[in-house]
Amino acid sequence: QVALVESGGGPVQAGGSLRLSCVVSGRTSVNYAMGWFRQAPGKEREFVAALSWSGLRSNYADFVKGRFTISRDNAKNTLYLQMTSLKVEDTAVYYCAAHGGGYAIATLAGYDYWGQGTQVIVSA
Repeated sequence: QVALVESGGGPVQAGGSLRLSCVVSGRTSVNYAMGWFRQAPGKEREFVAALSWSGLRSNYADFVKGRFTISRDNAKNTLYLQMTSLKVEDTAVYYCAAHGGGYAIATLAGYDYWGQGTQVIVSA
């Protein structure tokens, strides 16, 4: 069994920054690729960014390119999402996810494990 726990969300003004973290516990011997997704009120969950297990391959949604950076520290079993130049439309619950395939994929269905989410609220 694998558990993912996100943290780091909260209120922030537009133009500000936040860093989200996601700690993986349980069966950490598997080389998981991981990703961040988000869900705004009334909208479907959408892909934000993903990173291969090695950290060498990343994948970003167009709307966050140049603003968000995904990274990981495998020694700490932790995934990060550094968010800068935040916009009001970035307001959402952010979820981390993991799968054992190794690749930085963008499809929700490809992920096996999900966290409970952390709320990010960006005000004007």
